[in-house]
Amino acid sequence: MSASVRLAKRVAELAGCSRSEAEQYIQGGWVRVDGQVVERPQHMVDGEAVTLDPAATLAVAEPATLLFHKPAGLDAFAQSDAAARAISADTRWDEDASGMRLLQRHFHRLTPLAPLETDASGLIVLTQDGRVWRRLTEDLDGIEQEFVVEVTGTLPIYGLGRLKHGLQFDGRPVPPCKVSWQNETRLRFAIKGVRPGQLRDVCAQVGLGVVSIRRLRIGRIALSKMPVGAWRYLPVDERF
Repeated sequence: MSASVRLAKRVAELAGCSRSEAEQYIQGGWVRVDGQVVERPQHMVDGEAVTLDPAATLAVAEPATLLFHKPAGLDAFAQSDAAARAISADTRWDEDASGMRLLQRHFHRLTPLAPLETDASGLIVLTQDGRVWRRLTEDLDGIEQEFVVEVTGTLPIYGLGRLKHGLQFDGRPVPPCKVSWQNETRLRFAIKGVRPGQLRDVCAQVGLGVVSIRRLRIGRIALSKMPVGAWRYLPVDERF
């Protein structure tokens, strides 16, 4: 029986390349061991069948950004691993048109961005990309977000105007925003600089109770028809 060796060594022999190039192939998801993709160069192999995808390239895999339809009740921010645990190969949206190859490394060290309160549902962003992190932290207050809020109660005659401009939250004036009725029970907000708890509070100030909140969009990136609990990749050429 042959001695066990690191997968990177076996791939280097198989492809006639350097050990560092073999590691890049493995980390890029191009190597299979007995038919299963293995992304760990240090994985030990013995007599298993090791194959290198004919389409393999040495291009460094880009850090991933995932768009997730968070269900209500999931605390994705106080416990940052909660959303990451809900994301797997099985929950990727069937209609993800990003063209991104699914890699297990994309599920590691994901940071949730653009806070969304636990009781709300809708679009959240999880990323490994420092550029996205900076955009959705340093610049977030300047990015418009869109929400649908289901409400109860009767809106006073000037209530819609007050929601658009003139209310305060947490001791500070709320910036002007766009508010309209989506139907008889749902208000649509397009707003910048929104804080957790703000939408519930301003609705209460005009006599409305809040049944549910769903975030539809952050900047130019929309939830679209992605179902609750599903996720998709953000293509590298799309920007918030």
